[in-house]
Amino acid sequence: MDLEELKKKLREIKRLEKNIRFYNCSKERNIKLVWDKFFSTKDINDYSVKYNLANLLAMDHKSFKEVVNEYFYEVYYQFYKESGLMGENIFDPKLLSMLGLSADCSMDDIKRRFRELAKKYHPDCGGNSESFIGLLEAYEKLIGK
Repeated sequence: MDLEELKKKLREIKRLEKNIRFYNCSKERNIKLVWDKFFSTKDINDYSVKYNLANLLAMDHKSFKEVVNEYFYEVYYQFYKESGLMGENIFDPKLLSMLGLSADCSMDDIKRRFRELAKKYHPDCGGNSESFIGLLEAYEKLIGK
């Protein structure tokens, strides 16, 4: 994929986010797009975004598809959050990434990963107490306590 084709795809993805999040609104609210955190079409080496153009151009098709899936999971998470439609199995992608989990994980995956990391970071096992506290807070938010 060349640079112009990539920019065209990214602009289309941006339009899709606007359609998803602001479809029923007569006027777009002053809410930042998820797109603005993930992508930029201005500078090939823009390091203020998660995936700059240079990184995207270097990816193969499978990796690019995973980035787009990650992006749309976050878009729908924001949409559900803003609409008050949060369900049981919709987890904050930032918290999942802290635990090293993908967006399609289950509650059992979250519990299993927490136990693994708790053994690693628990102060009684030689871990850092600050890391353990951060892990515990993320876990509690994910399981809804």
